[in-house]
Amino acid sequence: MPPPADIVKVAIEWPGAYPKLMEIDQKKPLSAIIKEVCDGWSLANHEYFALQHADSSNFYITEKNRNEIKNGTILRLTTSPAQNAQQLHERIQSSSMDAKLEALKDLASLSRDVTFAQEFINLDGISLLTQMVESGTERYQKLQKIMKPCFGDMLSFTLTAFVELMDHGIVSWDTFSVAFIKKIASFVNKSAIDISILQRSLAILESMVLNSHDLYQKVAQEITIGQLIPHLQGSDQEIQTYTIAVINALFLKAPDERRQVDVESNVDILDCPLTEMANILAQKQLRSIILTHVIRAQRAINNEMAHQLYVLQVLTFNLLEDRMMTKMDPQDQAQRDIIFELRRIAFDAESEPNNSSGSMEKRKSMYTRDYKKLGFINHVNPAMDFTQTPPGMLALDNMLYFAKHHQDAYIRIVLENSSREDKHECPFGRSSIELTKMLCEILKVGELPSETCNDFHPMFFTHDRSFEEFFCICIQLLNKTWKEMRATSEDFNKVMQVVKEQVMRALTTKPSSLDQFKSKLQNLSYTEILKIRQSERMNQEDFQSRPILELKEKIQPEILELIKQQRLNRLVEGTCFRKLNARRRQDKFWYCRLSPNHKVLHYGDLEESPQGEVPHDSLQDKLPVADIKAVVTGKDCPHMKEKGALKQNKEVLELAFSILYDSNCQLNFIAPDKHEYCIWTDGLNALLGKDMMSDLTRNDLDTLLSMEIKLRLLDLENIQIPDAPPPIPKEPSNYDFVYDCN
Repeated sequence: MPPPADIVKVAIEWPGAYPKLMEIDQKKPLSAIIKEVCDGWSLANHEYFALQHADSSNFYITEKNRNEIKNGTILRLTTSPAQNAQQLHERIQSSSMDAKLEALKDLASLSRDVTFAQEFINLDGISLLTQMVESGTERYQKLQKIMKPCFGDMLSFTLTAFVELMDHGIVSWDTFSVAFIKKIASFVNKSAIDISILQRSLAILESMVLNSHDLYQKVAQEITIGQLIPHLQGSDQEIQTYTIAVINALFLKAPDERRQVDVESNVDILDCPLTEMANILAQKQLRSIILTHVIRAQRAINNEMAHQLYVLQVLTFNLLEDRMMTKMDPQDQAQRDIIFELRRIAFDAESEPNNSSGSMEKRKSMYTRDYKKLGFINHVNPAMDFTQTPPGMLALDNMLYFAKHHQDAYIRIVLENSSREDKHECPFGRSSIELTKMLCEILKVGELPSETCNDFHPMFFTHDRSFEEFFCICIQLLNKTWKEMRATSEDFNKVMQVVKEQVMRALTTKPSSLDQFKSKLQNLSYTEILKIRQSERMNQEDFQSRPILELKEKIQPEILELIKQQRLNRLVEGTCFRKLNARRRQDKFWYCRLSPNHKVLHYGDLEESPQGEVPHDSLQDKLPVADIKAVVTGKDCPHMKEKGALKQNKEVLELAFSILYDSNCQLNFIAPDKHEYCIWTDGLNALLGKDMMSDLTRNDLDTLLSMEIKLRLLDLENIQIPDAPPPIPKEPSNYDFVYDCN
C-alpha cells in the first residue's frame, strides 16, 4: 500500500552524527517536526534550530516552501535563521580581520536565502553593510598596501552580500545616502580595481538607476562615459556586459521632457535627457568601441552580452520615436525649407524664373511639376504628405539624408522615374514615406526592449547613422525591385510586400556590416523571391482533390503521434530556464526534464548555464506527472499576475507557462524562446492527453504531411489524379470467360 500523500521520506544530517531517515508528516507544524528531530539527537532549545536543504542552495525550510520537499530529499539540521543572522551581525563587526573576512564570506553565501535575508535585514543589517562600505574602506586604507588581497576579498564579500540582500526586494533602494553612492561610483571610476568589486559595483549602480528615479539623478552625476569606456576596452566579457547594462539603465531612465541639445556640447555627465545622452555617446565613440572590443573581439558573444547589445540597439532606435510621431506643420517655414531643399538638389540644373510679379504663376506651376516628379501625393502642398504618424517627420529626415549623403543615387532615382510614363513611375516621395513606416515596424521603433530577447544586429553598430543608412540601402532596393517587377502605380502595395520580404530575409542572415547587407539584397532579386515563393508553395502545395484529402486524413493521426513522440523526447532531454528578477544579469538558472518513463518531472537550480544535458540525479526536486492538474499560459500564469515589470512585457507574457498541481502549488516557467515554449506546452499537453495546439505543431504537421504525401505519390508523377474515383463497371452477364486452371 503506498504511503499517504502527506508523508514525505527524507534524510536529515547533523554534524558529527549519522544521518537520520525520517518520515515527515506535512500536516504537522514545522516547529513540531524540528523538535522531534532535536529530541532524537538530545538537543535542547529546539526553537534555535531549523531545517535547510543540504544541496548547494542551502535554503531554509519554512511553512511557505515546505511543500517543495519531495521523497528522497536530504535535509540538514542547522541554526535557525534568526540565530544565524544575529551571530553573523556580531561576527562581521569583529576587530579580527580574519574573523571578519570569514563572517562576510558566510554572509555572502547565506544572503541568497530570503528567509535568512529577512532576519538579517530586521537587524538593520543593510545599514551596517553600507556603513562598512562608506567608512570601513577608509578605516582599512592603511592596510591596503600590506593586506591588499584580504582587503579586496573583504570588500568583495560585503558588496556580494549587499547585492543578494537587495535582490529580494525587501528594502527600498531610495533609502541610500549620497555618500554610499559616491563610494560605489568611486570603485567604478578607479582605473585599477579588483574584478569582483568592479562587477558588483556596476550591478549595484544599475539596480539603483532602474529602481529609483532619485538615485538615477545621483548616480548620473557620479558616473561619466569617459570613466566607463576603459571597462569596455578590457578583455573581461562579464565586466563589459555589466558596463553596457549600466549605460542601458541610464539610457532607459533618462527623462523624456528634455530631449534636444546642441551636438557640440562638451558635457560628459550622464544626468541628461535621452537625445543629449545619445550625442555624448557618439562623441565618446561608444559605438565604435563596442564594435571593436565586443562584437568583433576574437571570442563568442554569450547570451547575456547579446541581450545587452539588443537592449542598446532598441534604445538607440527608440530615439527615432519622437520624429516618427511628429506631424509636419504645413505652416512651419523651416520644415517647408526641407522640401525645397529636396527639390533644389534634384533639379538644381533647371533655371529659376525671375522674381517678377508676372512669373508667380509660372513658379507655382513649375514647383507643382517638380513635386510630382519627386513622387509626392499632394503636388501642390507636399507638406500634407507628412501629416500621418507614423512615420511623420522621420520620413522627411530620411529623404533629406539620402539626398545629401547619397546625392548621385538620389538624383538618378528621381530623374529616372520622372522620365518614365506616369503609370510606370516609382514615386520617390510616397515610397520613402511607406518604406520608413515599414522599417520602423520591422525594427519595432517605440517598443520597450524584451526581457528575454538576444536578437541584435551587428551591422547597426558599424555606423553612427545606421537607421538612415539602412533606409538609403532599402530605398535603392525598392526602386530596383519596382523596375524588375515592371510595376505600375496599382502595384505599389505588391512592391512594398516584396521589398519587406527581401529586407526580412536579408536580416535573418545577421550580416556583419551594411555592405554585407547590401550584397545579401543583391542576391535577393525579384526573380529570386519568386523562385523562393514558388518553392515554398510547392512544399506546401495543397493537393485539393478528394483522394488526396482522404489520404491526408488517414495519415494525420500517424504524423501527430510522431510529433508527440518528438515533443516528449525533447522533454526527456530537458531545458535550462532562467529565473528572471529585477536585475537580469544576476539571474539564476534552473533545469527541468522528464524522466525516460514519462512519469516524473525532475527539476532543480543550477549555478550556471549547463553545457549539454543535466543528469537526473543532480536535480533534487520531483513532480509526478499524475499530480499535474493543468497547464496554463500567458496572463493566466500565477507569476504573470503578480505586480512587477514582467507583467507589462508582451514578449515575456508570450513565453510564460505554469504547471498547476496539488491544491495551490505551481511550477512557473519562462521559456528561453518561442520554439522551446511550443515544445514544452505541446509536450505537457500530450502528457495530460490533450491536443497539441501550438503554431509549431501546425507547421510541423503541414510539413510532414506534405512530405509524406509526396513520397507516396512519387510513382504517380505527371499522372492526373481524378477528383472522383473511377466508376465500378457493371457485373458481366456471365462468367464464361473465367479460365479453370484445373
